[in-house]
Amino acid sequence: MTYQFNVISVIGLGYIGLPTAAMFASHKLKVIGVDVNPAAVETINSGAIHIVEPDLDTVVHAAVEGGYLSATLKPEAADAFLIAVPTPFKGDDHEPDLSYIEAASRAIAPVLRPGNLVVLESTSPVGATEQMAAWLADARPDLSFPQQAGEASDIRVAHCPERVLPGKVMQELVLNDRIIGGMTATCSAMASDLYRIFVEGECVITNARTAEMAKLTENSFRDVNIAFANELSIICDKLAIDVWELIALANRHPRVSILQPGPGVGGHCIAVDPWFIVSKAPDEARLIRTAREVNDGKPGWVLAKVEAAIDQWLAEHPGKSISDATIACYGLAFKPDIDDLRESPALAIVKQLAKAHPGRVLAVEPNIRSLPTGTDGIILCADSEARAQGDIHILLVDHSEFRSQERPEGVAIDTRNAWKAA
Repeated sequence: MTYQFNVISVIGLGYIGLPTAAMFASHKLKVIGVDVNPAAVETINSGAIHIVEPDLDTVVHAAVEGGYLSATLKPEAADAFLIAVPTPFKGDDHEPDLSYIEAASRAIAPVLRPGNLVVLESTSPVGATEQMAAWLADARPDLSFPQQAGEASDIRVAHCPERVLPGKVMQELVLNDRIIGGMTATCSAMASDLYRIFVEGECVITNARTAEMAKLTENSFRDVNIAFANELSIICDKLAIDVWELIALANRHPRVSILQPGPGVGGHCIAVDPWFIVSKAPDEARLIRTAREVNDGKPGWVLAKVEAAIDQWLAEHPGKSISDATIACYGLAFKPDIDDLRESPALAIVKQLAKAHPGRVLAVEPNIRSLPTGTDGIILCADSEARAQGDIHILLVDHSEFRSQERPEGVAIDTRNAWKAA
């Protein structure tokens, strides 16, 4: 049996939801995007976008102009609902916060009809899809759900995690394999038919819990490998060894491929997902927890290097005080060539510097036009201004604009080995 979808609703029009909505709309299906941000809704309905992602603007513009994509603040009836909302932490103990998923579930519940499919795309701890189904059942006792009626349920529920790279989302949405984790076989079959509308990769069927764990496992694997590189950089610094040369030499081994160190790990995937595993198995996830602690601790190590650099500058300028030192920071995003600041170690470092340093703190971020709230004391400026005015220079993100530039004059810290020697 092949399932047909005439109207698709995407809840959450952020870095994953909007590209996904645009992709369905580009195949001439009616797509209703839902978001709680009125500015984002207005921007999308004008045919523009509120985030930075290559090629997304042209697809959205064409979809809106063609009448296939519209945005709204309130859910409307549809055949399939995709939930792509944030899953942050509660406080500092890394407890998963599913309140956005609950709010989205309760928002769509009034417009659900028998035969609908609800897909959770948000990266979530194991069991979140079942919890979502429970919230839906609580809100709509007149309908049956997979946990109650199995294959005969009125509403189908699945978890289909996104697996895309920021900066290449529009290509990877199409080309990457897709994990389809239904709560029943019928749920999986229906979700698979939905994604095959635009996915050219393979749609791989499993159950909801395994699909949830697969996404967490992929990002935890990457986090552990980055932690190894970051720990190497700290060890090499202590032993007066060039970590970049060391890694290049080690990688000449045919079965060794060490990643590059940096100032930490950011984004709403690698920096977050491993904690979801730890939250469900705290006594067993020892390596995963340690890797997170290594990567979470790297910004503090960078800040200590900055303190040493300030001391060096003061020693070289005996007539100056610490207030006279201008710190120039290059890059705020969590990875190169995007505007996404979520969980960014670079931003955390610069915010801490602005809070603690009595002198000026400059920031160069070519992918944003203004700083978010909570960044008091940071002066956003152009690269040329930072190079001219900075006394201590810190490269935090290897944006294409910074790669292979000469190292600025003065005291410089390159956490990504991107600057050329002056």
